[in-house]
Amino acid sequence: MKSYDVCECGAPLRLMERPTPKPKGTEVLLKIVAAGVCHSDLHIWEGYYDLGGGKRLKLSDRGVKLPLTMGHENVGEVVGFGPDAAGVKLGGRKLVHPWLGCGECAMCRCGDEQLCRTPFSIGVFRAGGYADYLLVPHPRYLFDIGNISPERAAPLACSGITTYGALKKVGSLLQEEPIVIIGAGGLGLMGLSLHKAMGGKGAIVVDIDPVKREAAKKAGAQTTVDGGAPDAGKQIIEATNGGAWAVIDLVGATRTVQLALDSLAKGGKLIIVGLFGGDITIPTPSFPLRAMTIQGSYVGSLTEMAELLDLVRRKGVPDLPVATRPLAAVNDALDELKRGKVIGRLVLTPAE
Repeated sequence: MKSYDVCECGAPLRLMERPTPKPKGTEVLLKIVAAGVCHSDLHIWEGYYDLGGGKRLKLSDRGVKLPLTMGHENVGEVVGFGPDAAGVKLGGRKLVHPWLGCGECAMCRCGDEQLCRTPFSIGVFRAGGYADYLLVPHPRYLFDIGNISPERAAPLACSGITTYGALKKVGSLLQEEPIVIIGAGGLGLMGLSLHKAMGGKGAIVVDIDPVKREAAKKAGAQTTVDGGAPDAGKQIIEATNGGAWAVIDLVGATRTVQLALDSLAKGGKLIIVGLFGGDITIPTPSFPLRAMTIQGSYVGSLTEMAELLDLVRRKGVPDLPVATRPLAAVNDALDELKRGKVIGRLVLTPAE
């Protein structure tokens, strides 16, 4: 089999060849037909997260080992499985839930494998879908995509489940008050579509890129705000009639988090999703005096993946712009994403 691996952080991915895995036990072997290119892959490729103040969290400190085949948004065709892989049939096209845990700790036992302290996420801690084939450890991580095209189903594994999980954390306010979404990239446009499907009242979208703001308008944003404008906070407060009850920050940079905090109403909630990096300083009295909540949101659970697919079946596939590229163009795709030139999602098609 062929794959494109990170062999040196920041260097172009390298074409590798190795024996195609032979599934055993509960394992399932997929031939990859669609693999999304996610912004978080850039952090893995670069080898660190920015913690602000010149500090970095290296991926090696988290247990990520090179060479690594990235790719955690995958749809594949079942081409083999072990003797204990119950309920699996050859030829079925499946969406892969990539957020694997140890399966034994308290978090995993309660269904939140994505929060496991010893994660085994596909494309992060184990080989992903920038390849011909992908080995999945158990059928429970596979979901039928029905009539959804593979290139549109693949982004649901991260872009979809991540924004769905964040929107769920807004709670009943989603249907009662407009929310603010910071970032109009692949996550933002996916989030807008899911927000509508979930009965959201309205969304104000913030981005520094006018092209992405225009894409957000076309996707149904109530209004858009230039996040780089000196009065961006004032614009958000006016658009939300006095302050936002909920802000979902899909960027997670120092500037975007501060803008979100400046825009919150008393009793409001900030949900941070993005991993761009940086740091902020918040006076501790602000928490009780403003009764605000700051919450992190990391991808989603197996249960939420099932909920998301049920939502998509009932309400339709998210109207996210998707462009495909051959697997051999993966380095160009990552470069395009890094330069901020991608509207929606790029998806690799190894099987073509």
